[in-house]
Amino acid sequence: MNPAKVLAHSQDVATKVARVFHKRLQKAQTDFSERTARAREIAQDPHTPASSLPAIPSPQDFFDYAVDAAQRQLLFWDTLRQRGDNFVERSALGLKPVLHFDYEVVLDARSFDRPVNYALLRITPPDGVIVDDTSRPYLIIDPRAGHGPGIGGFKDDSQAGVAMRAGHPVYFVIFYPEPEPGQTLLDVCEAEQRFLRTLREMHPKSPKAAVIGNCQGGWAAMMLAASSPDDTGPIVINGAPMSYWSGAWSEGEGDNPMRYSGGLLGGSWLASLSADLGNGKFDGAYLVQNFESLNPANSLWDKYYHLYDEADTEPPRFLDFERWWGGYYLMNREEIEWITRNLFVGNRLWSGDVKSASGEPFDLREVKVPIILFASMGDNITPPQQAFNWVADVYASTDEIKERGQVIVGLLHESIGHLGIFVSGKVARKEHTQIVSVLEAIEMLPPGLYGMSIREHGSRDGQPQYEVDFQEHRLEDIVGRINRFARADERPFEAVAAVSDFNQRAYELFAQPLVQAGSNEYSAQMLREFHPLRLQNWAMSASLNPWMAWLQPAAEGAKSQRRAMSGDHPMRRGERAGAEMLSASLDCWRAVRDACTEAGFFTLYSNLHALYLADRELAGAGEATHHLHAAPPAEAAADQGGYVEALARTAYLLGHRNGGGPLPLSRLEMRQDLVRSYTDFLPHLDPHTWRTIRGEQEVIARRDPQQAVATLPQLLCDETHRARFTALLNKIESDPRVQGAAPSAQQHEMFEHIRETLAEAAPALRAPPRRRRASASHARGARA
Repeated sequence: MNPAKVLAHSQDVATKVARVFHKRLQKAQTDFSERTARAREIAQDPHTPASSLPAIPSPQDFFDYAVDAAQRQLLFWDTLRQRGDNFVERSALGLKPVLHFDYEVVLDARSFDRPVNYALLRITPPDGVIVDDTSRPYLIIDPRAGHGPGIGGFKDDSQAGVAMRAGHPVYFVIFYPEPEPGQTLLDVCEAEQRFLRTLREMHPKSPKAAVIGNCQGGWAAMMLAASSPDDTGPIVINGAPMSYWSGAWSEGEGDNPMRYSGGLLGGSWLASLSADLGNGKFDGAYLVQNFESLNPANSLWDKYYHLYDEADTEPPRFLDFERWWGGYYLMNREEIEWITRNLFVGNRLWSGDVKSASGEPFDLREVKVPIILFASMGDNITPPQQAFNWVADVYASTDEIKERGQVIVGLLHESIGHLGIFVSGKVARKEHTQIVSVLEAIEMLPPGLYGMSIREHGSRDGQPQYEVDFQEHRLEDIVGRINRFARADERPFEAVAAVSDFNQRAYELFAQPLVQAGSNEYSAQMLREFHPLRLQNWAMSASLNPWMAWLQPAAEGAKSQRRAMSGDHPMRRGERAGAEMLSASLDCWRAVRDACTEAGFFTLYSNLHALYLADRELAGAGEATHHLHAAPPAEAAADQGGYVEALARTAYLLGHRNGGGPLPLSRLEMRQDLVRSYTDFLPHLDPHTWRTIRGEQEVIARRDPQQAVATLPQLLCDETHRARFTALLNKIESDPRVQGAAPSAQQHEMFEHIRETLAEAAPALRAPPRRRRASASHARGARA
């Protein structure tokens, strides 16, 4: 780019950054004003007119409030003391998974030839819950992002609980606090592959195990499915960041600051420095600290004030959650460097540049099972674009998704935060319950890209009832809808990757030898123990801090003499109003900080991109992956194929819904019943092969429906196949279940059109059929 263009581009960047920055500040001011008004509402007595003056508290009110506040303070600080004692005890005994359920260890990967600190657990069903060992097993992979494992089974209403109540055996992938010497992420992937093979051996009569990946466990599940496509069942990835460069939902919202941190911190070198200071081990507390910095209002004030405000009832829930949030696990240097270079900064998972231990690239297009993507618009750690955009990066078009036989289902929550996707009981009872209940039906979906919607429609026995629909979408439409600026805002991240590579090499050349020489296990342990997140825990422990010993008896005395003031009292409302104002101020500060972060990031890296990288085009959607194979699947000719292709084409022609309306779950369930009823007429193919043929035939039929029907007789040259096909067509048309679904006039016409076309062509069909590319049904080892 010549100097004049660079200058013009720099001015354009400055204008756009200033405009967006101004919108961010306006939104921050608006939000603060709304929170201020809310604080006034909290302070106002709902039983008195808003225009009247507030009543002046009496001396008795002051005394009662002082007693209540002092007692709540004692209960509050004693809860922090309990948290500290629990932290010290857990650390001394070794951190355990925070699973709500009992479990048994099936495999411990620390004993493998390539040992890793992972293990496979089988969850023991609670009393009254019966699981069927012939049902599909569920394998849950939790994120290794600083905390320990178990969040997917943290409560009774959780992913594990939902699957067990549906009768499925549930297994859990856990990891231990200390990594094995020399273990890498590729070693971990190989261990998880062995876990999957073990599940198939333990459940030989069951369908392949469904794999649920939470957050970073999501990309681990996708790597597992891509490297072991024949061992994996359907994949459910929840809040999983697959496209790390993607971000904000709209120009008016600045709620995805984490994606800028890698650039503003100079890339991956800080992770290497932290691991070197830890004597080769990276402390997960740094990752947890990053999460806490995203929401300082909650980290510094809200969660503690809520504990103080509800000091009589909140401590058990607070301590239970802190059991997971306050457990910090370690990684090897090789692991954190692989993650930061390939995922956080490099964004290489979808591109095919990441290779397995065998040297083969992880090609996400090789996944042979349905993929369910669950994300939330309220998630500021993994926004929906990071969860969904990899599909556009991997697949060039909707037709490629269909020709590869892939089913991808997106489920979007409107407001829940990142942790709520895995922890919230409401989400478990609704979204995760429905995912488990419809997983078998999802396998019956024709290949394509779908949106899953869940609607409540009344209740039965006090329990809400839900209705599930699937709406098919075009990839091209979805990409345009969810991405601002047509993803042009991702270009500066190329500059981030380049700067990160430079800084990483400079660190390794000039600083790393000195840092490693000055680090040892003692210094690393001291750094870990005095990390602020650990310090705030053990410093409050009575077992380590004798100044805290008086809290427990004092708190017990406060409980025995408790004089709680009503929450509606004007002084309690005033307290809550003040807390709301402080929380609003911290949120406003966060919004301004994030706006400055965003503006600084784009000012710096947009100009760097223009100076050094603009002449190199950003890889198009899916372009980087097409070098993995010679070419995408070739489009099949309409007159090539056999009985299987004829069935697949007719399934589309008869099942296609004019107008593209939603596909209710009941329709899929009816299809399952029909498949079971007419299994003798159907080919014996594995599901992925059938979906691939179905997708290819759909592309043919959609592009030219008339030719698709006219060439059906050429696919059914064999009289036995033609008679079998006609018999199946007649049975389906007269089936009461099909009639009860009220076929449209267009579907009746298509029935007649196909039947007439076959009848008219029957006398001429005496020559041997043309062969299709070795005929897909035979080339794939099918038995028609």
